[in-house]
Amino acid sequence: MGYTYQMNYPVPANQVEVLFEVKKSKFIAMASFANSRESAMAVLDEVKQRYPDARHHCWAYIFGPPSSPVSAAMADDGEPSGTAGKPILNVLQHKNIGDVMIVVTRYFGGIKLGAGGLVRAYSAAAQKAIEQLTVREEVTLHTLTVDVDFKHEQFVRHLVQQASGNIADCRYAQQVSIDIQIPVTHVEEIKQQLAPIVNQDIEDQQVDSPDVDSKQGKLNDSSV
Repeated sequence: MGYTYQMNYPVPANQVEVLFEVKKSKFIAMASFANSRESAMAVLDEVKQRYPDARHHCWAYIFGPPSSPVSAAMADDGEPSGTAGKPILNVLQHKNIGDVMIVVTRYFGGIKLGAGGLVRAYSAAAQKAIEQLTVREEVTLHTLTVDVDFKHEQFVRHLVQQASGNIADCRYAQQVSIDIQIPVTHVEEIKQQLAPIVNQDIEDQQVDSPDVDSKQGKLNDSSV
């Protein structure tokens, strides 16, 4: 049996800052890795400390795979509604990069840009920042500890290989105890494949749910 799992996606590998000017207004865009609200707000705080005299620090982020983000948010920070945060988020949603935060700081140059001008300016600043980013592959794995009879070891290794996972550790005693790492989105499917051969109850340490009885086996799991 084979599996087709996408266990990684591009994320920012560095932090970049670019300057975009239009009609004497300056738009300073910072793009950075962020995979939680806390880390995104830390990026925002860093920008505010760097440019404390700026009136607007508009931002947007997406967390998780770019094709199916687990969270997204934006803020106009005093600009007319829909003219700053939304254009920044729109740029992010059309790029194949996940776990990313962009903050665009604006210094007013004395010439009003109008709503349309603001949208174009914030979009352009965000686009320039994204273009300067270097990316790396983010790998999200989940660890399962599998206790099986010796005769099932190769079957477990086969499942892990087909799932594009890896064996983190293997201990031999009266049975084989194998620590496997697999894509987090496919934990339940792998558990179902292993349930008939493990040697005690299946235990999940992350969720508050009853044990699932089986004839053989034990699984312990955690995220890494």
